[in-house]
Amino acid sequence: MEVVDKGLLKQLVEGRIADDDVDEMRRMAKKDHQRFWTYLDILQEKVSWDNTILMRLNDHLYIVMRGNERIVKCDCGHEYGDYRVNWKLHTDIRTRDTQESMEKVYYPTAAAPDADWMEVREFFCPGCSAQLAVEIVPPGYPLTFEAFPDLDRFYREFMNKPLEDESPDWFKDKTADYLAAL
Repeated sequence: MEVVDKGLLKQLVEGRIADDDVDEMRRMAKKDHQRFWTYLDILQEKVSWDNTILMRLNDHLYIVMRGNERIVKCDCGHEYGDYRVNWKLHTDIRTRDTQESMEKVYYPTAAAPDADWMEVREFFCPGCSAQLAVEIVPPGYPLTFEAFPDLDRFYREFMNKPLEDESPDWFKDKTADYLAAL
């Protein structure tokens, strides 16, 4: 297999691919260059909105183009704003900070974190209530900005297709600026 068929890649995205097909894809000497673009096409077909997907962040979140802005957007259509600002600031958050609340989601209960040392933060989309992420951190720890890709470099150096709006200003974490303006 030199090029991955779109149907097979769609099965992979949907979690319906056969183990033998996964093994064959893993054994490929080199990924075909078209695979990323096919992957984006498959993701674009799955959403109901027209913004161009630049990159998938997780099962529900994407970095998309909205006019001349790069924003984070949920597959339900909810928008989180500038992708350079931690999207978690715009979610519904459930914090489990007692032993009792943690033991509701951990089995066996002995596997639950110690509430004296840790808290569990669950992040949900305000638009569709999908769970987007979970953090287990010490109490008071700042929200983690777990994925902040350098899209310009990725598209230019790895995909050989620079983005039209490429600028060094895009790869700057704007979370602190956002929080200072509140």
